[in-house]
This record gives sequence, C-alpha cells and structure tokens, in this order.
Amino acid sequence: MNMARFKHIVCAVSGGVDSSVAALLLKSKGYQVTGLFMRNWDVLDETGVCTVDQDEEDAQHVCQKLGLPFHQVSFVKEYWHDVFSELLKQYQAGITPNPDILCNKHIKFDRLLQYSRDVLGADAVATGHYARTDAGERILEDGWASKPPLVKLLRAMDATKDQTFFLSQMPQWALQRTLFPVGDLTKDVVREMASTAGLERIVKRKESMGICFIGSRKFKRFIKEYLEPKPGDFVSLEDNKVIGKHEGHFIYTVGQKAKIGGMKEKWFVVDKVPSSNEVIVAPHTNHPALFCETMLTGPVHWIREAPRQLLQEQMIDCDFRFQNTDPLVPCTLTLSSMGSVIVSLSQPLRAVTPGQYAVFYLGDECLGGAVITKPGPSLYTLRHRHYQTRDRPVPIISQGSKS
Repeated sequence: MNMARFKHIVCAVSGGVDSSVAALLLKSKGYQVTGLFMRNWDVLDETGVCTVDQDEEDAQHVCQKLGLPFHQVSFVKEYWHDVFSELLKQYQAGITPNPDILCNKHIKFDRLLQYSRDVLGADAVATGHYARTDAGERILEDGWASKPPLVKLLRAMDATKDQTFFLSQMPQWALQRTLFPVGDLTKDVVREMASTAGLERIVKRKESMGICFIGSRKFKRFIKEYLEPKPGDFVSLEDNKVIGKHEGHFIYTVGQKAKIGGMKEKWFVVDKVPSSNEVIVAPHTNHPALFCETMLTGPVHWIREAPRQLLQEQMIDCDFRFQNTDPLVPCTLTLSSMGSVIVSLSQPLRAVTPGQYAVFYLGDECLGGAVITKPGPSLYTLRHRHYQTRDRPVPIISQGSKS
C-alpha cells in the first residue's frame, strides 16, 4: 500500500508480537507513529486472572524500544455497553455470540478510530491483524476529510493466520482509514523481525488466545458470575427422556460435549430450548443431528456493497465459513427478505450455531457476513422425514451410527 499521504499513524499496540512488528514497519518507512493501548475490561471487578496489566507493560516496553510515544485509553464503559451487555442478553436467549467480531465492530474500528482522529490527531490507524486491502494508490488525499473509493478487505498471505473472519463486520469508512502492515507476512517472518529489532521479550510471550476478560478461567465459571444459574434438564433427542441435570442452558453451545453425571457415553449438545431451560443432547460427536446443509442469516453486512449478481439474479456462488480456523466451503447465497440470505452449503457442516457469524468470500476478498439466525433441518431431521413419507415408524438412531 502506498502510504505517502499519511503523516501520523496511530498503531494499536497490544503487547503482542504482531502489533509490535506493525509499529516497527511503519516507523521504518518514515511515518510519525504513536502507540496506543486499549483497556476494555476493569480487572478490579474480577477475582480471576487477567493479563491486561502485563499486556500494557509489554506494549509500553515495545514503544520505548522503538522510540515511539505511548498512550493508553480506557473503553471499559463503552465495551460494557456496546459489547458485553449484548453478549449477556444473547446468552440468556440461548444464542452463542462472537465477542471478538463485536469488539472489532464497536470498539477497535469505531471508538479507537474516533479517539485516534479526534484526540491524537491521526490520519489513520494500524493494527497487527493478518489481513490486507486493495487500496494501493487509492489512498486518502487529505486524511480524514476526503471521501475515498470503496476498499476491498483481502485475506492475508499467511492463510493459517488470516483474520479477515474477525474483521467481517468492519465498516467501510473504517477500512478506508486502517492499515494492516503484517498482512503480507508470515508469522515466522514477523517473529524473526521482532527478534532482529531487539524485542525478544515480546517474541517469548505466549500468543494470546480467547477473550482477555475471561483470562485463564473456564467459561462456565466466568459466565456464572454474571448470569444466575438456573438448573434444568438434559433431554435425549432420540427418546425425549431426561438423562441428567445442568446449571443453565447459557453455559452450553451446540456441538459442545455435555458432561452428564452417571453416563459413560459421550453426549453432545444438539439444541437448546430457553423457554423450558432444556438442553437437547445426542450420543457421539458425529451424530447426524449436529449436521446441516442450509441456514438463514440476519441482514448481511457487505464490506463494500452487495454483489451485483446477487441483486440482479437473487443468487450467487461464493465461499463460506463460520469458524475462523475452518476451511472455506463452497456455498450458494439466495437473497431473502430485508437483506438476509439463505445459505446452501456444498457439504453438511457440524454445529452450525445461532448467534455465530456466517462470513462470505469470493476469491481472496472477504465480502462481509451476517449473524446465523436459524440453521436448516439437520440430517437427523431429514432422515425422519424420509421415513415418515414412506409411512414407516420414525427410527431411533443407535449409538455409533452416522449419516
């Protein structure tokens, strides 16, 4: 990307190696770079372990080593209001949200951008995300004031580290003002550059995984601090019998192993019924009730604009994923009401979960995504229908059977 028009760039530094090298690259190209650390969670309210204090110390260390001014900003109130309170509502409703996507949408590429522009006087921001854009020479002519052409969000060169999935709700105005300096590099090269720059302390850090405010605690323990436990039943899908008790449906998500006391077999969550606080389970990780081939989404957020073919023909072929580490799967999108789409997959996928994001790709471009509102009928349900149309009794699938 030609960044000649950008004079002052705020780089979001997390204390990790990726954002550190992003700042290093920008400085090496002669830009005025300011390091900015975000604090999104008030650890004083927590009894568990959170690494945010160590993260801030490491971020400040990086800026000192690189000779960059360092700033810290708190978005604790904004995070609670825009992200965390919404997460709690969704968990209570039986939905499994994605906090990383919501944080990027509401905090990093909204609040952070506004703060960088209005308080620090930045022309643009940069992050350590593994992603790219096609902006090329189409760079802002006069910083924040101009209206640049639409920018594509592209997958990173290192496919194993690509993070466009988490950026799929990023607004266009933010993408036009954001740089991803490590998007053309592999993780090994990033680590080598950090070592060469004398950032061994950062290279030796364990790579952060999961949500900071949960830290090293188990999710079950964490969520029970905010949602009151409500005992309910584990119900077997196959015979509708109660086979155990749980502490609240919000603790579980579709596809997760359900630890049921007194049961030797492994059971997995296939559905939740918030109204009755029931968690529906089935035996074995590959039970056909866990697989479906279609789903319905909410309104799609298109990073640039809705594909012309979709608008003209009401359908388009592209690729799909709903987990960042999953391989892309070919699919067909059919335009539905109010900007939502029906996703038809080329193969059945396991544990398609309401509240997660369906993210769409065309080649290297991340088109955008939408919340999954309802999975289509499972292979188990379709099998039932198949037998019922032949006036046969509904079969009980024995343990170990697969679709």
